[in-house]
Amino acid sequence: TVEDGAEIMDDAVIESGCYIGKNSRIGEKTRIYPGVVIRENVFIGRGCIIHSNSVIGSDGFGYVFDQGKHMKVPQAGGVIIDDDVEIGASVTIDRATIDFTVIGSGTKIDNLVHIAHNVKIGRNCLILAQAGISGSTVIEDGVIIAGQAGLSDHIRIKAGAIVMPQSGVIGNLEGNSVVFGTPARDRGEFMRIQAAMTKLPEMYKYFMKKIKNEG
Repeated sequence: TVEDGAEIMDDAVIESGCYIGKNSRIGEKTRIYPGVVIRENVFIGRGCIIHSNSVIGSDGFGYVFDQGKHMKVPQAGGVIIDDDVEIGASVTIDRATIDFTVIGSGTKIDNLVHIAHNVKIGRNCLILAQAGISGSTVIEDGVIIAGQAGLSDHIRIKAGAIVMPQSGVIGNLEGNSVVFGTPARDRGEFMRIQAAMTKLPEMYKYFMKKIKNEG
C-alpha cells in the first residue's frame, strides 16, 4: 500500500505486504523486504536495506500524568534515514515528538533493536541485536553498541565509543571510550571489579574466622 503524497524513487524495490505512509519518500535503489511498515513523514535515502517486519515511524512513547491517568503526547515529527543504512528484521524506530529522529549514513542496525523518539545517530555506527536507545539521546559517528545494551535518555555518546554487551549507560560517554557493565564504566575497571568479586567468598571466610578468633 502506497498512500497519497508518497514518493518512490528510481530503482527502489518494495516487496509484498509493505505499507508506505503519506508524504514519505523511498530513495533510489533502496530495497524494502516483505512486511515492512513505513509511516507518514519518513524519509529514506539512497541504497538502504530494510528487512522484514520492521516499523519505521511508529509513535514515540510519550505521556504526561494528568488528572489521575497517563495522557498521550502527540508525536507529530518524522524520521530521516540517510543513504546506505541497513536495518535488520523487527526493528522499531520511533518518530520524533517534533522535528526528526535521525539515522546517519552508513549506519548498520541489527535485528530487534529499538530506537526511541528524537534520537540522533551519526554516520557509520553499528547497533547490535536487542539494544535499546531511549529518547533524545545523541550518538555520534562510529559508535558501536553491542547486543542487549541499554542507553538512558538525553545523553550523548561521543564519536568512536564502544558499549559492550548488556551494558547499561546512564550518562555521557567520552569519545573512543570502551565501557562495560551496569552502570557502565571503563572496561578495564569493570574487569578488575569482577575479578575481585570472585574472591569475596574466600575473603568472607577469612574475616569471619579472624573475628571469631579475636572475639
